[in-house]
Formats: sequence, structure tokens, C-alpha cells
Amino acid sequence: MSGRADMGPWVEPPLRRYGAVAMAFHWVIAVLVLANLTIGLLHESLLRGTIPLHKALGFVILVLTVARVAWRLVHRPPPLPAGARERVLARGVHGLLYALMLLLPLTGWIFTSTGPRGGPFWIGGLAVPALPLGPLAWLGGPTHEAHEIMGWAMLALVALHLAGAARHGLVLRDGVLHRMLPGRFAAPGRRTRG
Repeated sequence: MSGRADMGPWVEPPLRRYGAVAMAFHWVIAVLVLANLTIGLLHESLLRGTIPLHKALGFVILVLTVARVAWRLVHRPPPLPAGARERVLARGVHGLLYALMLLLPLTGWIFTSTGPRGGPFWIGGLAVPALPLGPLAWLGGPTHEAHEIMGWAMLALVALHLAGAARHGLVLRDGVLHRMLPGRFAAPGRRTRG
């Protein structure tokens, strides 16, 4: 037997899936971003004393995002099956997410480096040095403001990304969500390299 009836709610032919490395980058960075957004947005009210962890997670997100971008340049993602308007929206949201995953840690590192306690911060036993911005100490205030604004923008984009994923998984049932889900949660389909 062949045809769409055999495949249940999935499209025919099966959608190409992301590879294991791309999925690992996606899910590890997603968990770190959500944790760091929570710490960043609540550190003054509910999560006092968590700024060292916030800085460390931000730096890890920066390193992983650079690695993820490098990986993606070599390993193309599966094509987007959505219509033209959805494709533009998806590319725009993903582009902004990547930009913020780079800019949020960088602005945090800049204002940390230019502040009154502009020394290194620690990730376990590894010291991350302050950026050598001595004559540019005036950048501290503007980058702090930009960091906060971008944090709220990241929260909005994450919500939009989750809404899009839920729409594909629960409403359209077109298999798009399942391309990034590992193992038994995945829809049938060919896995891409990486």
C-alpha cells in the first residue's frame, strides 16, 4: 500500500528531518535561553544572587550559538514546506532569534566589562576575561539598556516561535514540528546529515 492514507496525518513524501547535531544544538540552546531569560528578567525580584550564573550561561549560549551558526553554514537545514508568507515569517523569526542569541551575550559582556567591577567572570573554574574596553567605558550604560530591551524582545520571539511550533504540531499537523523532535516523538521522514 502506498499514498497519504498510509502515513496518517503526515504529508507525502515524508518531510526531511534535522540531524542529531542540529537537534542537540537547538534543544540545549533552547533550555539555556529559557533559563537565562528567567534569571535575567527575575534577578532583581525573585532570583537574587543569580547574576554570576546569568553571565556564565550567557557566555555558554554565545559559544554554542557561534558553533551552531558554523554548523549550519556547512549543513543546510531541511527546506521549509510552508507557503510563501509563512516561509518569510519563519525565516524572519529564526534570523532575529540567531541575532539575539549573539547580541544578548555580547551586550552583557560589554556592560559587565565596562562596569565598576569589570573584572573576569567565572564558568566553573574558567575565568572569562573582561573585554579590553578601557577608553570606551561610556558604553556600559547604553549596552545595559540595549541588553534589557533585547531580553524582552527575545521573550517575545520565543513566544512567537513556540506558537508557530504549536500551530504546526496541533492545528496543521503537517509534520514541521516533528522535524526537530528527537526519537519517538518524531514523524516519519528522512533525516538530514547533521
